[in-house]
Amino acid sequence: MKLLKRIGLLLLLVAIAIQFVPVNRNNPAVDPNQDYLKVSAAPAEVARLLKASCYDCHSNEAKYPWYSYVAPVSFLIQNHIQEGRSKLNFSTWGSNSSGQDLAEAAEEIPEVIAEEEMPLWDYKLMHPEAKLSEAEKRTLIDWFNSGSRATGQTEGDKNHHEGEDHDD
Repeated sequence: MKLLKRIGLLLLLVAIAIQFVPVNRNNPAVDPNQDYLKVSAAPAEVARLLKASCYDCHSNEAKYPWYSYVAPVSFLIQNHIQEGRSKLNFSTWGSNSSGQDLAEAAEEIPEVIAEEEMPLWDYKLMHPEAKLSEAEKRTLIDWFNSGSRATGQTEGDKNHHEGEDHDD
């Protein structure tokens, strides 16, 4: 019994101590002109769905609820955000400063939505508004499958660049 009390006390002390481990909750600056929603001229419904289901982890606009300040949950949330931004960051879409292949990203987004890989199950658990209905999934999938709008390039831009003579 004494051993169990000591283990319990040790666990309590560790739980208290990890509360003091710092977690970076800063959002990098956002240039609205580089944001995917502006670059792609996404319709309001697409913008609403992306903001509700994707932007917390895949943009520089993460919102940190109260439980994101409690370890070890804070570590898990920050890891999700860092990993999400590294794979796809809607805030830097127009600048492509992250080195993302935008065409590849735009192709992959409908797949991960259709296969219900995103949003993550644990995110939906704490954010029920992020759970996409079948109609909402279809809206996003159709938008990203529409091609040029997903990359922010219009058909006119494509035709203009394809028809250009390059005298280098």
